[in-house]
Amino acid sequence: MSATAVVGLQWGDEAKGKIVDLLTDQHEIVVRYLGGNNAGHTVKFDGKTFKLSLLPAGVLRPGVTSVIANGVVINPEALLKEIAGVESQGVEIGEDLLISDRAHVIFPYHMAEEIIYEKLRGEDAIGTTMRGIGYCYREKAGRTHAIRVGDLIRPDVLKQKLPEIVAFKNQLLSALDPEHVAFQAKELIDQYVDLGKKLEKHITDTTAYLHHQIKAGRRLLFEGAQGSLLDIDHGTFPFVTSSNSSGAGIHSGSGVPERHISRMIGIVKAYTTRVGGGPCPTELKDETGQHIRDEGNEYGTVTGRPRRCGWLDAVATKYGAEVSGVDCLAVMLLDVLSKLPELKICEAYEINGKRTETFPSQIDDLAAAKPIYRTLKGWQSDICGVRSMSDLPPEAMEYVKVVSDMVGVPVEIVSVGPDREQTILE
Repeated sequence: MSATAVVGLQWGDEAKGKIVDLLTDQHEIVVRYLGGNNAGHTVKFDGKTFKLSLLPAGVLRPGVTSVIANGVVINPEALLKEIAGVESQGVEIGEDLLISDRAHVIFPYHMAEEIIYEKLRGEDAIGTTMRGIGYCYREKAGRTHAIRVGDLIRPDVLKQKLPEIVAFKNQLLSALDPEHVAFQAKELIDQYVDLGKKLEKHITDTTAYLHHQIKAGRRLLFEGAQGSLLDIDHGTFPFVTSSNSSGAGIHSGSGVPERHISRMIGIVKAYTTRVGGGPCPTELKDETGQHIRDEGNEYGTVTGRPRRCGWLDAVATKYGAEVSGVDCLAVMLLDVLSKLPELKICEAYEINGKRTETFPSQIDDLAAAKPIYRTLKGWQSDICGVRSMSDLPPEAMEYVKVVSDMVGVPVEIVSVGPDREQTILE
């Protein structure tokens, strides 16, 4: 049995979608196991650009089954809109798309809550995408007011649950915001029953399905979202996402034990980016940071927000690799650094006057961390057409080697452009 997992090792946006797309033709099933429509994967080929948020990248390959597993939280309207958008580009979404009946459902009141709470936090706001992701996960953990995808195709269940939930949410939201316009239970029931009908052909027990496929020897590919440093348990809390976005989330998010996975690929940008709040020790608030942002088109796939950019933080990346247990690295967007005469990689931190190569567990310590850099010479030549590691400029080869040495994991894939073909596979 051959199962592979693709996991981001930084603060998300590592270009995981491209690697998932490349590996899909070697697998028969692609599984998305966490997050919601706050994640975004961009895949480019044949002159087309696909921006995926909830849909696994497997939908772009004919004959591949794509699974949205139980660990995902789903906005049905957003999912249907995404399906329509992909189909408008000539990709058919048929019965090869499966949605877990255990996945939880995002409602408008989740988004309303998030907007209010982020506003109330002011300068301490987490910097969420305002899509209700965290508040849906909170309902899941709290159990009382949670609605699952399986409930959407059982109208009696929605009619029983939603009136009480909506009454509670209206009372809560009105207390927080006197201008809150009350949600109507009947309208939401009618709306979500209709959404359930549109998705019904895709809804199933994906956990049982995946175990059947494992027994049949089919090849699975697990598609991570966000990055290991945003993991709710192991990331830079509280500036994290609301699920286990490291490799630790595969089992809980899909129902498949990690012992079935034979290869864990860690995805890392050749530099560092971060969206939203929270410390980012290597962030560059100067012309170099803006250059990286412009060259890498570092604007959110989902939100369009400009990403915070800086030099590669090997301390943070190594920690992400350890938490996720990766076997090898894919270094992405190496071409973005091609015009810079000098490059830096953070090899350690100075915290309260002491050098450390250990990623701190407390957010205050990370905020106090001063990066200690190793400086490398840039290559200042176009590498977008390179297809072999040995054909890279010596300076680029050295950069990749140093990344591997600092993170402690071999590099097996290097991306030198956004297209499928612009990839070096060793």
